[in-house]
Amino acid sequence: MMAWIKRRVILIGGLIVLSVVYSSQIMAAENRPIEQFYGQYIGHSSSDSAGERDLSVTIGPTSGNGFFVSWTTVSHKKKGIKRSVYQIKFKSSEREGIYSSAMKTNVFGGQVSLDPLGGDPFVWARIKGDTLTVHTLVITADGGYEMQIYDRTLNAQGLLLDYRLLRTDEQLRQVNSQLVRVAD
Repeated sequence: MMAWIKRRVILIGGLIVLSVVYSSQIMAAENRPIEQFYGQYIGHSSSDSAGERDLSVTIGPTSGNGFFVSWTTVSHKKKGIKRSVYQIKFKSSEREGIYSSAMKTNVFGGQVSLDPLGGDPFVWARIKGDTLTVHTLVITADGGYEMQIYDRTLNAQGLLLDYRLLRTDEQLRQVNSQLVRVAD
């Protein structure tokens, strides 16, 4: 009788260990590692509200445990062409899958976020599943906010971009575009 109980306890213990290992693998597979987003991507977008835009994005490593996102938007408007270029460095935070911006160097040489109450943007990134999202929050002069959300979702062609511009609960603009991977 004791041998039967002992075998049952070992079997149940083994099943518990297997289920913990299996569920942790599912959790780990849920969010892609940042390295899978690394590369250069280009695309084009046209919409009635935002006009035509040529888009490029580069995502890559920085020294240490961080990465950067660099993007260029060339807007074709009736008044001419406008080119905007941005680059933001990110570093790991204490929360898994969430990254803080490293846009400024403090007096000790460390990379830190900017001051949103001083008029600077507050920027962070997260990875959820196949999507790398960059959030940019600016507190407006009247105490409201302007939020830009860049969802970049990995797919077979490269990245699917979904950009939204919100101002105090009102969506001002949305741009969607397929960006093709041109380099790793």
